[in-house]
Amino acid sequence: MTFRQVIQEESRGGVTMRVHRFVEKKMVARGIPTGVEGQFHYIAEPTEVYQLEIVLDNASALIEPGALQYSYGNLTADVVRHEANKGFFARAAASAATGESAHATRYTGSGTIWCEPVRKHFILATMDGPQDALLLDDRAFYACAADISLTTHMHKSVSGMFSGNGLAQPKITGTGVFAVESPVAVHEIDEVTVLPGQEVVVDGDFMLMYSASLDVTIGPLVKGLRSAMRSGEGFVYKMRGSGSVWITPSSRIA
Repeated sequence: MTFRQVIQEESRGGVTMRVHRFVEKKMVARGIPTGVEGQFHYIAEPTEVYQLEIVLDNASALIEPGALQYSYGNLTADVVRHEANKGFFARAAASAATGESAHATRYTGSGTIWCEPVRKHFILATMDGPQDALLLDDRAFYACAADISLTTHMHKSVSGMFSGNGLAQPKITGTGVFAVESPVAVHEIDEVTVLPGQEVVVDGDFMLMYSASLDVTIGPLVKGLRSAMRSGEGFVYKMRGSGSVWITPSSRIA
């Protein structure tokens, strides 16, 4: 029995990504309220640890800076800049706004790359072209085939600057396999289809990613300052058009 097992795999164009879950996990204690004030019942439960493996067959992939644990094979590595057409200060501003690095490490050739184990979940998927472009939650991007580009999308909604989610979001476009980090497992993610003529409203704290083709407005749930305060919802994403939204409804449950 190996100490880790493959739970998801995606492959395209010489790039294969696999998510491994550690089978033997350390035990941690968690306190559960008993119903009596100040009293807890403590139980031991396993922690979840995941690791991303990337196998290249005469291909290239990009990973977040600092994510490498080890690699082997015929591989070369270099540092590339996202949005290389932008100047230094523009890239720095975009990086600060989205939480993503302005650079990535590119591996080229044939071999295997193991990324560092993390406690967040990985979601793997493939893109078939510009029609599949996605906007991601801040800091969600982790790795992708080199034919996928990471850029910064700027929202035009004026009220978005007060939402706490920011006017800028990471955007991925291209063809190939990609990996994003998620606070919950893939089976806990809701995929909601946005249909023409309908509107989908989402609290930004539960948003993982959504189709870049959607028309998005960031603002209060209801009109009027007093009504917005009474709603208790603050600012939300309002989406129209045609596309999909991926939501993490259990991300705040302890």
